[in-house]
Amino acid sequence: MEEKLSLGHLAALFTVVNWGTTFIATKVLLEAFTPLEILIFRFVLGYIALAAVCPKRLKAGDWRKEGLFAAAGLTGVCLYYLLENIALTFSTASNVGVIVSASPLFAALFSLVLSRGKDRPGWRFLLGFLLSMGGICLISYTGSALALDLRGDLLAVMAAMVWAVYSLLTKKIGSFGWNVILTTRRIFFYGILFMIPAAAFLPFRWELGRLSNGSYLAMLLYLGLGACAMCFVTWNYAIKTLGPVKTMVYIYLVPVITVICSALILHETVTLRSAAGTALTLAGLVLSQWDALKTLWTERGGTKKEEV
Repeated sequence: MEEKLSLGHLAALFTVVNWGTTFIATKVLLEAFTPLEILIFRFVLGYIALAAVCPKRLKAGDWRKEGLFAAAGLTGVCLYYLLENIALTFSTASNVGVIVSASPLFAALFSLVLSRGKDRPGWRFLLGFLLSMGGICLISYTGSALALDLRGDLLAVMAAMVWAVYSLLTKKIGSFGWNVILTTRRIFFYGILFMIPAAAFLPFRWELGRLSNGSYLAMLLYLGLGACAMCFVTWNYAIKTLGPVKTMVYIYLVPVITVICSALILHETVTLRSAAGTALTLAGLVLSQWDALKTLWTERGGTKKEEV
């Protein structure tokens, strides 16, 4: 059980490290692709990769369970990314980034309502959330003025709520004990299915000749195989192992990783404010995960004593 929890934390950490660097690939692809094109191409590629790795067919058994997959695909794959991308056209990246990072709070609140108090978050989680949000604000607002647009901010709030719902749905799906790759592939299928109608309203072209550019092809492969196929599997495994509330806390690390990558890859200046925000975000993460970390530390210490 202890080893499984450790793997759950490593899976969550691996996922957010990759998700925190996807902005580089997306920025390159936006030179030739629209947001919807990137979204559809990357998830189709991810679906094909998962089908190749595990071609078995998943039998849900009844329409109620199939409905959970459809809801997960609609929320976590289709609506979340569309809402986030559209929000960026109305509001600043700083605003959207901060608001979307509030998804752990919504996950905790939804989990509290659905579990009738069984998964009630403790004071450490709530205080850690406040610290992390303060850090995210410092990071996100670095070097830019705060500009508000009600449409964009409301869409970002909806995106945060949608991702929280997705995490709770994947927890329920994970409780059935099915193969994580198969369940992720089924979620991708429904997500892609729900994306198709959006192509009738948003700019979309099937011109694959643009992938003759090596940089575009590499970035799309990274997004499809890494950020989608692999990371959704590891994220769903983390939720299945740790639960949605604890796993969602790792989302706080995404803006931290973004700041680090901006400095190392894009050569952007790391200011005192962004450094302080990084420290606050990490402190909030540790505080929110304190009980789990303390348990793991105690168990490992006990194991070492036994070995001696």
